[in-house]
Order: sequence, then C-alpha cells, then structure tokens
Amino acid sequence: MPGPSNPGSERLQALSAAVPQRYPNDPRPHANAPDVVVIVLDDLGFAQLGAFGSDIATPNMDRLASGGLRYNRFHVTALCSPTRAALLTGRNHHAVGMGFLVDIPIAYPGYDARIPKSAVPLPRILRDAGYSTMAVGKWHLTPRWERSASGPFDRWPLGFGFERFYGFLQGDANHWAPQLVRDNHYCEPPGGPDEGYHLSEDLVETAQRMILDQKHATPDKPYFMYLPFGAMHSPHHVAPEWIEPYRGTFDQGWERWREEAFARQKAAGIVPEGTELPPRPPWIPDWDGLGADERRVFARMQEVFAGFLAHTDAQIGRLVDFLERTGRLDNTLILLMSDNGASAEGGQLGTVNEHRFSSKMGDSTETNLAALDDWGGPSTYPHYAWGWAWAGNTPLRLWKRYTWLGGTRAPLIAHWPRRITERGAIREQIVHAVDLMPTILEACGIPAPENVDGVRQQPVEGRSLFATFDDPTAPSPRQTQYFEMLGSRSIIHGEWKATTDHVSRGVLDEERMLLGSRDFATDRWSLFRLSDDFAEARDVAGQHPDVVAELEECWFAEAERNNVLPLDDTMQERLAALIFPTYGIPSRATYLPGAGPVHDEAIPPLFGGFTISADIEVPHEGADGVLCALGDLNGGFVLHTPGGRLAFACSRAGDVDRVMADSQLSAGRHTVGVQYDAELHTFTLLCDGEPIAESPVSGAFPAAFQHGGTGLCVGYDRGLPVEDTYLPPDPWNGVLHRLVIDTAKVPQLDLDTEIRTALHSD
Repeated sequence: MPGPSNPGSERLQALSAAVPQRYPNDPRPHANAPDVVVIVLDDLGFAQLGAFGSDIATPNMDRLASGGLRYNRFHVTALCSPTRAALLTGRNHHAVGMGFLVDIPIAYPGYDARIPKSAVPLPRILRDAGYSTMAVGKWHLTPRWERSASGPFDRWPLGFGFERFYGFLQGDANHWAPQLVRDNHYCEPPGGPDEGYHLSEDLVETAQRMILDQKHATPDKPYFMYLPFGAMHSPHHVAPEWIEPYRGTFDQGWERWREEAFARQKAAGIVPEGTELPPRPPWIPDWDGLGADERRVFARMQEVFAGFLAHTDAQIGRLVDFLERTGRLDNTLILLMSDNGASAEGGQLGTVNEHRFSSKMGDSTETNLAALDDWGGPSTYPHYAWGWAWAGNTPLRLWKRYTWLGGTRAPLIAHWPRRITERGAIREQIVHAVDLMPTILEACGIPAPENVDGVRQQPVEGRSLFATFDDPTAPSPRQTQYFEMLGSRSIIHGEWKATTDHVSRGVLDEERMLLGSRDFATDRWSLFRLSDDFAEARDVAGQHPDVVAELEECWFAEAERNNVLPLDDTMQERLAALIFPTYGIPSRATYLPGAGPVHDEAIPPLFGGFTISADIEVPHEGADGVLCALGDLNGGFVLHTPGGRLAFACSRAGDVDRVMADSQLSAGRHTVGVQYDAELHTFTLLCDGEPIAESPVSGAFPAAFQHGGTGLCVGYDRGLPVEDTYLPPDPWNGVLHRLVIDTAKVPQLDLDTEIRTALHSD
C-alpha cells in the first residue's frame, strides 16, 4: 500500500524544480594566453649588460637577448617610483600622481604619490580577466606614512591587484638583512648573512615557489609575475667569491672601459654607425691624473659592482632554467628592463656607506681605502663613484635623475619564443615604459577597461609594441614624449630632442660641480637630431632656433596635459605642500613588548632631541639584553645592557657614538633610558630620573637611518647588530612593562635632508 502523502515534501520538490541552475561566469583568458614575467633591474646603465656592450658576465640576460629582441631606444622617467608607475599603469608618471618619489608626497595632482582609481594598474586588469598575479621584490609605490603595520593597504601591492607579494616596500634594502613584507604584513628573512642569506637569491626562490604552487593547482591558468630586484641599486652587496673574478679587470679606469664598451656596442649594432662618443665632462676625474690609492679604491668599487651584477644575472638564470623545466618558457613573455640610468648618487668619490651623505658626513679616499677589504660585505652599505655611472651609461650623457639620455634611456629585452621568431635582433623604435602595459594586454588578449568599479578610466598613454615583434620597420608607438625630473626637462618630438641644462638638487657634488643652470629663468635648451645623433653628442640649437622654440612650446603643452606643473627649483613649495600623515606626527609614544618592529615612519622624529625611557624589572641574576633598537651597524641605535650595565650606542653611517654606565643595574624595578640633547650634542643615560653617564656625540643625530623600514624593536633586536657587543635578537631577560619615546615637540623638517634622504633611498 502506498504511504501517506507529504504535501510539504511535494511542495519542496516543485519549488526546487522551478529554480534554474546558474553557473558562475568566471573569467578565463584564451587557450594560448602566455604567462608573463616582468623583470625590473634598478639603476642599471645602458651599457652595463653584456648584450648592450659590457664585459661584465651576464650570460643569462644575454641569453634572453639572443633569443628575443633588444630595444636600443627604450625610455624611462629617470627615477624609480615614477618609472614603476608608468610601467604598471600605461600612463605618464605625472598623470598618475608620481612626478617624484613616494617618499615626498606633495599636495599637487602630479606629485601626491597616489595612483588614482581612474588609472587602475595592470595586475588588477589581469586578475579581473582570470590571470594569477604575483609580485616579488621592490615595490616603492606606497606613499610615505602609509608603510607601517597600520596601512592603509590599498596602495600596497595587494591593493594594486596582486594576489601575492613578497619583498620590500621602500626604495632600497640591505641585501644581507632586509626588512621584508609578505602580502600585507612584515616578516623576517629566512636567514642571515652568516647562513649564506642574500636578498636576490631569496626573491628568486620565492618567485619559483609561487609559480610552482600556482601551476600545481591550476596548470592551465596563466600568471603575471612582477619581479623587480633590489639590484643593481646600492648598497652593492655581494659575497667575495662573486667579486674575485673581477680583480684587476677595471684597473685601466672608466675612460678606457667606456671606449671599449662603445667599440663593442658599435660592433654589435647596439649603437648606429656614425654615433659620436661625447667627451669626458670636467667633473669626471681624469683617470691618468689620479693617485695610486684613488685608482685602487675606484677600481675596487667597480669590481664589487660587477660581482653584484654577475650574481644578479645568475639568479635570473635560475628563474629562466626553472621556467624551462616547467615546460612553459616557450609561451612565457619575459620583459627585462632597468628603471633608469646608472646612479651617480655615490658622488665623485663613492662611499662605503651611502647613509653618510644624508647624515651630512663627508667621504674621503682615506675612509674608503680603510674599508676596501670589506667593500660589499655586511659591514658596508656602498655605492660606487660617479665615474663608473658615467661609463655605465655609454655612450649617453649624465645619469639617473636627469632627463638627458643617460637618465632616460635604458636596456629593454623582450623574450617570447612562441611569438618572437627573429632572434637576437635589435629594434630602434622610440618606445617608453608606458608602452609595456598595452603590450602585455595585447599579448594576453585583454582589452584595457573603460570603467572599473564605476570609475571612468583616464586614457592609456602607451601604445603596444606587439607589431615590432614581427616587423623591424613598424612605426614607433609615439612621435612625442616629454620628460621631467627634479626640474630637468626634455622632450622628443619627431626626429628631434631638446634638453635643458638644469642641475637638480639632492647630490652635493652635483650642486657643486656640474655645469649648467640652477634657475629655470636661465635654463638653456640644447637641441639634437636623434635620427643621426644617437647619444646627444652634437648640439645644433644655434642652427635651429625655430625648432628649439617649437619643442619648448610642445614641452609646456605636454606638461599642462600631464599635471607636471608647478615646477619648483627652490623646492620650498614642495616642503610647504608636503602631505603629512592623517593622524599627525607624534611627539610622544608608548610601546609595549610582544609586537613586531614599529615602522620608522610611525615613531616620533628623533633628530630634534629625545628621551627614551624603559619601565623595567631587572632579575636577580642581573640585567641582560636589548631594551630597544632600530637599524644596525650601518646606521641605527640600541639601548641595551651588555655585562649588566646600561648602554646606548648610535651608528651614524658606521661611525659609532657610545655611552655606558660605570656600574651594573641593581635587581628590581627601575625606569632607565637615554636622553639626546640636540643643542649640546650629548647622550645622557638615566636611571630612575638621575643621570648616570654622559658622552658627547660626534655629529647631529640622523634625520633618518635610511634602512628601508628596519623598524623599532622593543625588547629585542633583529637583523645585524648596531655594535659588536651583542648579537641579535638578544632579548631582554627581565620584565619590560613599557617603552616611552618623548621628543617634547615635533622638530621642523629640513628640506635638503628630506630630498637627499629620499634620493639616496630610491
């Protein structure tokens, strides 16, 4: 017999049958969409790769060049953050608020360091179209005061559309002991220099692991990997075994090296026939006129740089070999570039520690000579002399931060075996960093969106290079391109390039020695016909004043269109318009133990004077360990208790000032600390409100320690030590109730120091 009916069940079945099936329409790229890897090198000059004329061993990057294309008229913005913004948005840097470094955001549209929602960057577009998106390495697109653990995080990599990130947020990093970020939180490196750790190796290992994890999970899903190295930016850090093969290689000096590189460039077709090598400018020392010690120091600087570059090339080789093992190299579009020309921020003499500059400490041959055996190791933070930057940009004039070609023309290699069939060829089209985003989108078959999240997108300035992959005669994607950096201005228009002689601020030796104008009113425009003058060697402004006038007007039109104005060669407007943190700059702060490092930018500024106090309990067995620390032996401070005695040490770019109590701290509860008097230039140790030791300071307390966010550690230290009396982490062995920093008032910011600190951390 049939069972009793169940009206509720029948109704449920009827209603369920009426509900249509609805599958998600998740985006998926086309079946042959390539994987994409963008490798960005930092401060690498036009002539410093083997494939562009160097004798430094770069076989792996040369392999990419011989299997792909080299672009010998690829242009960038002359500085780090701006080039990266142009690369990732396809728009000119001022048009997306990145006219200068993110470290000095100012309240003008072209300089606020905030990429607008109307210029959604490449990783977000690719992610929305079904790509996996990963970034590993240097970021430097997050504005100052937004890089702490408090965020906001919408301008960190994950806020830009990357699904994974590992690297560092600021402009440079200690390759032996970096302060790292994983996704949206700070983390520690997996090892230290005594364990063989090096940042470049860590970045490539992480990139490989991210790619492998993604491919294991979804083998057919394409990915975008953005891999901006910290190399070749200072500090030039590398192990001795990479330096040793170059011993003696550069003893002939920068002039001879430049001539030989130029000969190799001509033989390889990197520079056209008829290119003229501009003469040595007067601010570059004549090698033959140098003393033996000077030549020895300068040659060693380049040996270390060469070892650093060879080591970086080896890491790129590991990545390429890995891609080949996965079977995906054939359909991987690899773009390899530099963000600007070679850096001259080491000045005329070079420096064992680039922080010496922003700390207003001079360099000398004697200082550099004393550190020569350790150059490139953990106890140094070195940058080579500007003679090598000049040679590294052969045959171009000047360097990073200037809109002469030495600052704005950089190597670009495109490698994609499935699509690029003319292997090892050179392309001569005028191209720019803004062209790379449209190129990648076309390669992936993804259109640039007109609206994102309801926001109308501003026009993409770049044009795809896709046609040049097949056709060496394809037209250049642009006929006009403006440049501006720190007042240095130039413009390419048709076959012409006009360039001003403006000398920018920020590097003391340049301010002192470079020939040119220091005032916009006296700037002179030089004119060059790029069709027969590859290197800006022959100024023809006198013969074509009408063309100069036309190009100057064209520059102003582009400047207005792209938010370049206002220009400010005194920098006073920039300081007055500086964007400060939303919650202000603290003058007093309290910290409890148990957290990670407090980002440098989140603590009160110390250079105007401070008191650091620690409320502690000393155990009966005696005091031991670190109460607080920031930075390391290359620049930083530590309050600690070696041998039970309270001590404070401060490293000013390697010069250590130290004060220590005569007796050990007694057991029990105390308030201990240190006071810095900025007028008397003294450090005074305090215990329960009473001074117990005092010592003079050899110079002003640094405005910044420039370690890319090493952070204030409370109750322990991290990374490298500040002095050799302890080894991190050396945690405090008693009870630490709280740490208080009191600066009484926020000191007035000094513009010169701000600019120099920003430039030397870029």
